[in-house]
Amino acid sequence: MTDSADTPAEAGAEGEGGRKRHWLRWTALGAAVVVLAAAGGGWWLYRKLDGNITTDTTAAAELLKYEKERPSPAVNAARNILLIGSDTRAGAGNRQYGRDKGTQRSDTTILLHISARGAGATAVSIPRDLMVNIPSCTKPDKTLSRAAFAQFNLAFESGGTACTIRTLEKLTGIRIDHHMVIDFQGFKKMVDAVDGVELCLKEPIDDPAAHLKLPAGRQTLHGEQALGFVRARKTLGNGSDTERMDRQQQFLGALVNKVQSDGVLLNPTRLYPVLDAATKSVTTDAGLDSLRDLYDLARSLRAVPTEKVQFLTVPRRPYAYNPNRDELVQPAADQLFARLRADRPVTVRPGGSGKPEAEGPNASVAPSFPGRNAAEGVC
Repeated sequence: MTDSADTPAEAGAEGEGGRKRHWLRWTALGAAVVVLAAAGGGWWLYRKLDGNITTDTTAAAELLKYEKERPSPAVNAARNILLIGSDTRAGAGNRQYGRDKGTQRSDTTILLHISARGAGATAVSIPRDLMVNIPSCTKPDKTLSRAAFAQFNLAFESGGTACTIRTLEKLTGIRIDHHMVIDFQGFKKMVDAVDGVELCLKEPIDDPAAHLKLPAGRQTLHGEQALGFVRARKTLGNGSDTERMDRQQQFLGALVNKVQSDGVLLNPTRLYPVLDAATKSVTTDAGLDSLRDLYDLARSLRAVPTEKVQFLTVPRRPYAYNPNRDELVQPAADQLFARLRADRPVTVRPGGSGKPEAEGPNASVAPSFPGRNAAEGVC
């Protein structure tokens, strides 16, 4: 009669195999838990960032009323995004910069043109004091403002983003596809999220109105200092808004360089604070109000080499009837607008100063404009 009991060796082998299978089951279960936790955490973070974004539905509804008078969409799948820096004093973080009068103006307005297939990005500053034709717009109290020939930033005060977009579209013939609005606090948080931006100051700065005091030389500006730098005007240079726009372009170029060269976009632990600050800081149209939309925008900008990220101010000069206001320089301004409409390259001369060189009579020579690109060195 054969003994059915296992031999000690067999029993030991089975026990070892059982323990191994048991260990594998627990390892697989542990791995599954980790994966699920990571996925859940990732989904939670995604929902949190996505929920941070404020959507501006009012502008879309207002613009829809005037769809027939708006320009045609950009060619070649290029995109035009209006970036607006609001000078609102509403909210605890903004009250330190002045009394809240219940109104806000566009302290900074930049038309960002992103060429098709990552060929380039051109940021055009629009002077807040530029004299323009502002259409009749719906005011916050639902009444209509009167059409007026006035300084550009009055459009934002009169009718918000929609009025600013309509004013700019009538001025340039360029259709605005998307818009973003950011206030003082949002700007500071963005700068702090990338751990400051490095600039080179040719002269020391002491501007009490902008809460800014800095020595000359290489400096890393953080939130409050960065805001003071882009806002300062009265004690720097000739005190003009034009020089302030030059400084804003210098800062934005340095910011682009910092983000692209410092690995921020490729490092999740560094990218999250930037995304958290960005999504909390902006109010956008419905086409940019999700994390996926903003990521797609960031990815398209990341594909553009820094030497092809350009900053310039629309050709302007002091207004003939009031030197404290601006007017367009023609035909240079129309030539710039035409090139952006057609998604043609814009040539920018380094230095950020000087006069635009207009296109030749036979149109064989492309115009060039004073400005800078993000590849310029800090010092």
